[in-house]
Amino acid sequence: MTHGSRTLPLLDILKDQARHLRALLAAAGNEIGHSKSLELLAAQYGYRDWNTLHAAAGNRPVYNPRMLGSRVRGHYLGQAFEGEIISAQALTAQPGRYRLTFRFDEPVDAVTFESFSAFRRRVTATVDETGRTVERTSNGRPHLELEW
Repeated sequence: MTHGSRTLPLLDILKDQARHLRALLAAAGNEIGHSKSLELLAAQYGYRDWNTLHAAAGNRPVYNPRMLGSRVRGHYLGQAFEGEIISAQALTAQPGRYRLTFRFDEPVDAVTFESFSAFRRRVTATVDETGRTVERTSNGRPHLELEW
């Protein structure tokens, strides 16, 4: 979502920016309320008020468009991969989480046993904004880790 030439961050990032602005001003001896910090942030993005900025940032497709079709690389179950994001959906019930479907350039063996293999070329996973799944393998590593 753009206003002028600027791309708007996700709502939770905008709210974090407002909190950060409030903390910076407080550290400089300028105490303001949270509402005022939201209004100042809206002005920084060129909007007349927070409600207008909130509406603009919230009126997005159900996926983050910069992700769809992106070339990515990372690790799936500890195996390196390169591929493309072929489906992307923001999870509205879980802000900052995305359900992504990947098509790997080369199939990845999802099994570490030498006597058995299970190759996968297409994988769907839910990742956070860092590109990692919450689910972890038995050694504590995320099932999927993207290198943004």
